[in-house]
Amino acid sequence: MPHPAARQPAPTDPAVDRLVEEIIGRVADKWTMLLIEVLTERPCCRFGELARACPGISQKMLTQTLRGMEREGLATRTVYPVVPPKVEYRLTDLGLSLGEAFCGVWLWAAANRATIEQARRDYAARQAGSPP
Repeated sequence: MPHPAARQPAPTDPAVDRLVEEIIGRVADKWTMLLIEVLTERPCCRFGELARACPGISQKMLTQTLRGMEREGLATRTVYPVVPPKVEYRLTDLGLSLGEAFCGVWLWAAANRATIEQARRDYAARQAGSPP
């Protein structure tokens, strides 16, 4: 019996295929996923809070990622007319549902951590023992 993942998927609409590829490209980067995680835990954050919550992200990358999330409908940006300007970011219902969908990846990683680490050790041992 073939593995369930080996089943051929039903034909899909090419427009849906393109959308899925675009969305995966948007959310598969680590910064988007980290920002979704932060905004799930703290529903409303200012730019500086998000920067502190994602060590290593540059201001430029944070700006680009937030703009991309806003473009895809995953987050909203609210600007308050005060001095200095106050800007807050929140996940939309769409962003929250995406976070829930990707929660399964974290659960899978936790459940399979030991197996993955063993596979990495086995691979490293094979590479160390094989001629160049």
